[in-house]
Amino acid sequence: MNKETAKLLLDIKAVFLSPEHPFTWASGIKSPIYCDNRLILTAPYVRKRVEVGLAKIVYRYYPTAEVLMGTSTAGIAHAALVAALLDMPMGYVRSGAKDHGRANRIEGHLEKGQKVVVIEDLISTAGSCIDVVRALREAGAEVLGVASIFTYGMKEGLERLAQESTVNHSLLDFDTLVQVAADEGYIKPDDVARLLRFRDNPNDDSWMM
Repeated sequence: MNKETAKLLLDIKAVFLSPEHPFTWASGIKSPIYCDNRLILTAPYVRKRVEVGLAKIVYRYYPTAEVLMGTSTAGIAHAALVAALLDMPMGYVRSGAKDHGRANRIEGHLEKGQKVVVIEDLISTAGSCIDVVRALREAGAEVLGVASIFTYGMKEGLERLAQESTVNHSLLDFDTLVQVAADEGYIKPDDVARLLRFRDNPNDDSWMM
């Protein structure tokens, strides 16, 4: 599923690699990759394969899960689709509590002690993902882990997840994506090592040289 997901996302340009003309992240980091998994939703065949893949992750690694919770906003649709496949309840976690109504941060019914799996579209430094996990734990949920579409496998992200005792299983990782991109002609074979250097330390621009 790892290589198949890479091919599908490259094909619909949900993941685009451009080492010669890097993208600039909001943090100012120069990145050879642009990832927009929202495009999966507008590609029915890819969407079906991705949601089935996420459902398999939940079924295999989190068999006792009772509720799926999507991250806001990119994870919400995927959580809903996977929950429909598994016939499970779902909700989502806002980036912050509402300033009106009931001031909810967690939307959807959630009881204390319920076993939850977080559905995330991508993980880089894992900051937003960990924020969701903490909110759910503070509400009394037992977070079993995360099911995500794509992970960069960055050291900072892996360390943050480990510090929070949170496990993540992804359909696709950066290393596989880069290798498939080289095999399929999206990037040059010589670019593989450069892009892996970016993965190791995105704050170091030397990979561009």
